[in-house]
Formats: sequence, structure tokens, C-alpha cells
Amino acid sequence: MINGLLVIIPCGAGKIWDNYPTHKSCPAKDAYTGSPFKVNRQYAEKFAEKWVILSAKYGYIEPTFVIPEDYNVTFKDIRTDPVVVDTLKQQIHEKSLDRYSSIIGLGGIEYRNLIQESFASHNKQIQFPFAGLGLRIGETMSCIKLCISKGEPYPSNMKSIEVKESIIQL
Repeated sequence: MINGLLVIIPCGAGKIWDNYPTHKSCPAKDAYTGSPFKVNRQYAEKFAEKWVILSAKYGYIEPTFVIPEDYNVTFKDIRTDPVVVDTLKQQIHEKSLDRYSSIIGLGGIEYRNLIQESFASHNKQIQFPFAGLGLRIGETMSCIKLCISKGEPYPSNMKSIEVKESIIQL
């Protein structure tokens, strides 16, 4: 664990209700069942003092936040009515997410943009250590797993996205 580190991970399309349609409500950390979510969760649990999930429906949620039922909301389709940046900004204040000295965001471009936009007024340096590496999702997950096993939160122990050559050598 790194003191003062907040890790924000994306939710996932795969949910417990896909395999168990009659399943009751459950904590967010258990509701999302896709492989990318599981790897991101492991990363967050390994390195973060605190971690939250960025849900398209609920915004910034704690791993223990109870999701009452299945839903299908995505940032990629505005018609699904995803949470808006103003709500995320309000949640940052309400949940004191701005008190962390370091913030790492994981996930695709939609998530990165929303994290940056929602924290913009907080003058925080937000790092996306696996963005910009030119890797496909499976390669990114492998890279994250390698960082977990090495106990290093950044690819090749570097703290910027300018590590494309280094990451391939991991």
C-alpha cells in the first residue's frame, strides 16, 4: 500500500447478474465480474490507500457500495443516461477524494477523460500509468499483473506514460 494514493478503477460490463440473473443486491467489488475489473481491483488493493470504482450509473463508488440490481449504463452511449461530470465533482467533495496526495486512474479513454475533468478544479496530478502505451486490453492487463507481481505500481518503475519502449521489455 502507498500512503496517500487513491486509485480509481472502471466498472465493467460483466456483472454477477449475467451468470446469476436472480442474484440479489451485492457490494460493487463483487458485482463486476469481468477479467479487466478483477485485474484492476487487484492492482488497487495492492497499491492504494483507498480505491473507488467509477461507475457509469452511480459515479465514484466505494467497493462496499451496494448495487441493488443489474443495470446497463455506459459512458459510450449518452442514451443510457450515464452520470455527468457535475455529479462526479460533487462526489469528489462529498467523499473527500480530493484529500489524497496522489491519484492513479485506470481504464479507457472515456474513464480517463471523466477523471481528469471531474478533478480539474482540484489541482491534482492524476497519473494514468498504462495509458498511451499502445497496448491492446489483454496486453495492458498483462502489464498490470506484472506490476502487481513486482510490487511496482508503474510500468518499469517509471511514473509517466512515456514508457512504450520500456513496457515491451518488461
